[in-house]
Amino acid sequence: MTNSSSESKNKTLSPEAEFSNKVTFRDYLIASEQKSNKPLPFWRLLAPLALQTGLIMAVPAQAVYTDVTGKTVILQTVPIDPNNVLDGNTLALDYNISRTANLSRLPGWQTLVSKGRGSGRRLPDGTNIYVTLQEQLSTGRGVPRAWRPLRVSSDRPTTLRANQVALKGVYQDGSVNYGLETYYIPENQRQQITNDLRTQRARRGQVPPIVVKAKVDPQGKAVPVSMWVRDRNYRF
Repeated sequence: MTNSSSESKNKTLSPEAEFSNKVTFRDYLIASEQKSNKPLPFWRLLAPLALQTGLIMAVPAQAVYTDVTGKTVILQTVPIDPNNVLDGNTLALDYNISRTANLSRLPGWQTLVSKGRGSGRRLPDGTNIYVTLQEQLSTGRGVPRAWRPLRVSSDRPTTLRANQVALKGVYQDGSVNYGLETYYIPENQRQQITNDLRTQRARRGQVPPIVVKAKVDPQGKAVPVSMWVRDRNYRF
């Protein structure tokens, strides 16, 4: 009777139950401790570090690429109030090609609006815009002349003359941003910039514009190089 009961009990045990009967909780703790003390493979330490380094270096690498491969262009800002141009350590600029009222006069604007399914003269936020700019002859002395906008398009132009460039922007909240709108200004330059703007306004009787030099790479991305306030050049 006893043997029969034991055989019946063994037959009903599942493989997991049999394993639990052989391995105690102490064995489990020892195995877990040994596993936690085992050093990680080198690649598991290196992979996150490489990914983090790649993310950190991506933005500077793009800026260096644009600076090395880009073509120098001169951009015109809209007149600004000397009292409002600096916000703490940041200089905020608004370009004439940032405003849709100016861009809408160029060839290609209506096509751009119809492709983006915008209403009237507006575009959906996030729309990519390429503005073709052409160099203007300068005297070679003083502040260079700003490049003239020729046309706009939703696609990057594939053929451009040697004295032309396609600058990429993104439409957002009623204006076009080119990544050239805000700059950090060192403390020793802030007061000098404000003084230059006020002096120019006092002499000419009007709010002065700022002229910016930038580099534009073949993909249309831009990085700032320097700017002129009056005839003084400030490097970024």
